[in-house]
Amino acid sequence: MRAALSGVALVSAAMTGLLCLSACSGLSDLSEQGHPPRMTTTSDPTQAPDYRPVTMPMPPLQPPPTEVGSLWRPGSRAFFRDQRASQVGDLLTIKVDIADNAALTNDTSASGSGTETFGIPNLFGLQGKALSSATALHTSSTNANTATGTITRNETVTLSLAGTITQVLPNGNFVVVARQEVRINGELRQLMVSGVVRPQDITEDNTVTHDRIAEARISYGGRGQLTKMQMPRYGQQILDSILPF
Repeated sequence: MRAALSGVALVSAAMTGLLCLSACSGLSDLSEQGHPPRMTTTSDPTQAPDYRPVTMPMPPLQPPPTEVGSLWRPGSRAFFRDQRASQVGDLLTIKVDIADNAALTNDTSASGSGTETFGIPNLFGLQGKALSSATALHTSSTNANTATGTITRNETVTLSLAGTITQVLPNGNFVVVARQEVRINGELRQLMVSGVVRPQDITEDNTVTHDRIAEARISYGGRGQLTKMQMPRYGQQILDSILPF
C-alpha cells in the first residue's frame, strides 16, 4: 500500500512539474501575442548572466627588448598607427563562410554460435544413465546482428557581422564576441560568434575569418511563430526522451 502511495505521489509530482513548465511557456508565448518577438536591448556582452572570462594556456611572460633611440615601438605591427582592433572595446568584422558536405555509409554484420557439453561419469560411486557424461548438461547458443547506417549532411552558412574585443589575454590574443539580431515578419533571427583571435590574423581592413578563430562558437537560430510551429510541444519532447519504446 505504501509503495502504491509513493508511486501516486511520484506521478503527481511529475504532472505538477509538467503543468508548471507548460504554464511558464504559455505565459511567455502570451506575452508576445499581437506583436513580433521582442529584441534584446544593446548591452555589454560581459554583463550577460552566462558570460565567463576565458582562460587559456599562456607562455611565460618576457619583458620586451628596449632599443635606445629607436622609432619602432615593441609590439607594433606597422610603422605608423595601426587602425586594426587592438584593445578591449575595439570593433572588428567576423566573416563566417562554412560549406560542409559529408557522406558516410557503415555496414556491420556479426554472427556467432557455441555449444557446451558437461558430464559426470562418476559421482561418489554412482554410475549410470542419470549421470551420463552425455546428458548431465548440454547447452547451445546462436546469435546474429546486422546493422546499416547512412549519414548525409550538406550545410552552408555565410554571414558577416561586427564583434567586440572583450578580453586581451596575457599572450596578446583577443577574446571576441559578436551578436546580431534580425527581425523579419514576426520571426527573430539571432546570430552569435565567439572565440579567441590572434592579432596577426586580423587583416588590414579589420576583418577576421571564422577559420582563424580558436575555440569558435557559432550559433544561428531564432524564435517566432514559424519556429514555434516547427518545434514539438514540451510534453511530447519529454515523452520522447523518457519512453523506452
